[in-house]
Amino acid sequence: MQFTALLHHVTIDRLRAAYLALERKAAAGVDGMTWSEYGQNLEARLQDLHARVHRGAYHAKPSRRVYIPKPDGRQRPLGIASLEDKIVQRAVVEVLNAIYEVDFIGFSYGFRPGRSQHHALDALATAITCKKVNWVLEVDIRGFFDAIDHGWLVKFIEHRIADKRIIRLIQKWLAAGVLEEGKWSVTESGTPQGATISPLLANVYLHYVLDLWVQQWRKRTARGEVIVVRYADDFALGFQHESDAVQFRIDLQRRLERFSLEMHPEKTRLIRFGRFAAADRRAQGERKPETFDFLGFTHICGKTRAGKFLLLRRTIKKRMRAKLKAVREVLHRRRHSPVPIQGQWLGAVVRGYFAYHAVPTNIDSLAGFRTQIVRAWLHALRRRSQRSRMTWARMNRLAMRWLPRPRIIHPYPAARFDDRTRGRSRVR
Repeated sequence: MQFTALLHHVTIDRLRAAYLALERKAAAGVDGMTWSEYGQNLEARLQDLHARVHRGAYHAKPSRRVYIPKPDGRQRPLGIASLEDKIVQRAVVEVLNAIYEVDFIGFSYGFRPGRSQHHALDALATAITCKKVNWVLEVDIRGFFDAIDHGWLVKFIEHRIADKRIIRLIQKWLAAGVLEEGKWSVTESGTPQGATISPLLANVYLHYVLDLWVQQWRKRTARGEVIVVRYADDFALGFQHESDAVQFRIDLQRRLERFSLEMHPEKTRLIRFGRFAAADRRAQGERKPETFDFLGFTHICGKTRAGKFLLLRRTIKKRMRAKLKAVREVLHRRRHSPVPIQGQWLGAVVRGYFAYHAVPTNIDSLAGFRTQIVRAWLHALRRRSQRSRMTWARMNRLAMRWLPRPRIIHPYPAARFDDRTRGRSRVR
């Protein structure tokens, strides 16, 4: 079924709701318009924007190119859209989500309403523990957001959306280009990371390129069980048989090449992993099973005290080091601020870090992170003066007052997965 008339759902009320949902302090785009400035004459601006969108006079502005550091030291390019582009994109995404949420497959978790990274982690952990998983294929698509083919993307959207006005809006955003150091450049492929519309377009692209194809491959080609968990362009697969995993990797490479994508050769790995991995490797005279990273955690084959299989998850070390380095840099600039101000800020940093990483079996990493924060704080306070009297005893009292202690916040994956699905969806 195709939807032939959708633009009438982009109403003034929906545009207003999109504006109010935007981040108040977000960086401005190429037009320099901030959230507060736009709101000074909001109703008149929304009336004008609504009229331009519906009569086809709305023009997308290029994204402002900025770079943020990645954990491996490289720079990740981001595109900051203008405020009006953000408003219209958010309103259109809300309309399209109502259509595509019906189409998207259960093992897709990235940037979908009601789903999060921890839901993807829960599904993967439950599948490895409960299903017949002996091999894990960790897949990363090289420069995915920059490699999306515009022609294929529009064809995929037209498969469900027949409203030419919506299609033209999307094409305007794709063709708007980027502005970097005052120079405009056209974008013949890809969607700017940071744009409101980009996550939905990426999910649509991978839905047709990957998800539907994987669904058919499991039914027609695989001899054993195959589980899939995808979050945006990062996904992991579990296989019962090595032959299935090897064949899938070959077929996947051909499939991606057809749509201008390729697997990252260094970040795509096939490893023996699961309940029997340790025994199988020991029988072959090999060391303990390899590990793999997914959504910020290193997954490890471990054992309970009773000797049963236990999936261990630890914070990726390079991610932790990158976070600690960033905290130290800010502490160096804030070392002369009052101690309570520093304590409030550091407490918020630690709580935010724990909110994501405080999963079962990761308590040691949490304690290590807090310890390093305390040491960095002590170093910063001692640098305030050559006559500093900051001792470890006093430092520990400050840490007890301002920094939360490490504790597990998230439930065990299987418990939360079962509670969320309540038997309606099997692990896939």
